[in-house]
Amino acid sequence: MMRGLETPVRQRRRGVFTEVSKVAFESTPESLLKDIEAIPYKLVTEDMENYSSAQYRLRAIVREELRLAMGMSLRPEDKAVHLTEGIEESNISEKYYEPPLMQVIPSACASCHENQYEVSNMCKGCTAHPCQEVCPKDAISFVDGKSVIDQEKCIKCGRCKSICPYDAIAKKERPCRKACGVGAIGSDKYGRAQINPDKCVSCGMCMVSCPFGAISDKSQIFQLARSLKEGGEIIAEIAPAFVGQFGDNITPRNIKAALQELGFAEVYEVALGADIGAISEAHHYVNKVVTGELPFLLTSCCPSWSMLAKLYFPDIADQVSQELTPMVATARTIKQEHPNAKVVFIGPCAAKKLEASRRTVRSDVDFVVTYEELQAMFDAKEIDLTKYAAESSFHDATGAGRGYACAGGVADAIEKCVNEYYPGIDVNIEHAEGLAECKKMLIMAKAGKMNGCLIEGMGCPGGCIAGAGTNIPVAKAKKALANYVKSSTEQIPPRELEEIELK
Repeated sequence: MMRGLETPVRQRRRGVFTEVSKVAFESTPESLLKDIEAIPYKLVTEDMENYSSAQYRLRAIVREELRLAMGMSLRPEDKAVHLTEGIEESNISEKYYEPPLMQVIPSACASCHENQYEVSNMCKGCTAHPCQEVCPKDAISFVDGKSVIDQEKCIKCGRCKSICPYDAIAKKERPCRKACGVGAIGSDKYGRAQINPDKCVSCGMCMVSCPFGAISDKSQIFQLARSLKEGGEIIAEIAPAFVGQFGDNITPRNIKAALQELGFAEVYEVALGADIGAISEAHHYVNKVVTGELPFLLTSCCPSWSMLAKLYFPDIADQVSQELTPMVATARTIKQEHPNAKVVFIGPCAAKKLEASRRTVRSDVDFVVTYEELQAMFDAKEIDLTKYAAESSFHDATGAGRGYACAGGVADAIEKCVNEYYPGIDVNIEHAEGLAECKKMLIMAKAGKMNGCLIEGMGCPGGCIAGAGTNIPVAKAKKALANYVKSSTEQIPPRELEEIELK
């Protein structure tokens, strides 16, 4: 996992988001098209070290990244389409995401091998020939004393790799395909990665795993910046995984003040909605699962997990909790207090972009941006978070709700509520992280091996702190979140939250 590394791919992506934000904040109607067309030349310059034809390719990639960053789709390869074609539909302050969210940029894809074993120069040509001896298809021969694998005969069993005493046989696997837990990535006729939209649950793990930056998602950063420029009441709700994402010493007060400087009227914690959900799901577990009315309960806060259950396991999809996700519960709380405001969810998750676009929640969440995209907006406005500090910190939520951001945190919060409201009731918890493990868990649940359990699923290995829109390594984020949870004034949500009517 390359998360948290400041790679050239990451820098290019940040540059695209920053420049798109600048255009949205600063361009006039007369200069808009010209300013957009100038971005590839601004980011990929001719005075770059070792300038070559590679720079022409980089500009082609940046052009497609620009379109996705503005909420538009990639251009077709078989006909001429101008860079800014379709800008009229995006040059507005409100534009919802249109699937598919994750898209492969053809010019950036390296056509990696899907699954292939290959002998490296580490081969010593040992006389025991163990690789040849264990091969069930006689696919290995020796040429000039070195092992060679016949790819036509090879069945990818991996026995040769496991037996080689010099670790000279490498398994070459497409990184995005390996990261996809639902088998949604295949190949087009040219061998480039291709995402099957019928299988994809938009977790974004393919995007963060591609070392070429060939997979990107659509963004609302352009529309949000436009809306902030126009003014009006725009309120941010920020997910608890924000801790540490904007710098080692950046406090909630710094972030709150920086968001206000950006143009937000107020800032709420999404962990407030998590607290509300934890109480509701605690009651649901005790009243439905403990009584035997339902076999088990699946948590609902992770949209990729919920989509996985509904798409691949329709027989048990009704066991997914019907409680509002923290994002939606918080948004509805905000809309009750500020009915005319636009609500912006700021979080680590790519899949939230599509969750917010669902018909049932469109009126509540108007924009979704990630921490990565928000940092680019700060950069565009030259906002140094260390120079801003709000008069007060966040006081909307408890340690339980804030803990939702880490794998296992959702179930832990629900268990704490059960222990508080129903003393003596035991909670049987099972949790899985990463879609491949989540799928295994759901198979077991369907087979009746998880009855009586509260089952938490997280699409990203590590939970929300490992989402596709984060800025720092997962281990660092986990430590920062643990400290934040521990320092919370209240650890368990109060019963008064039960009285909030959000349906």
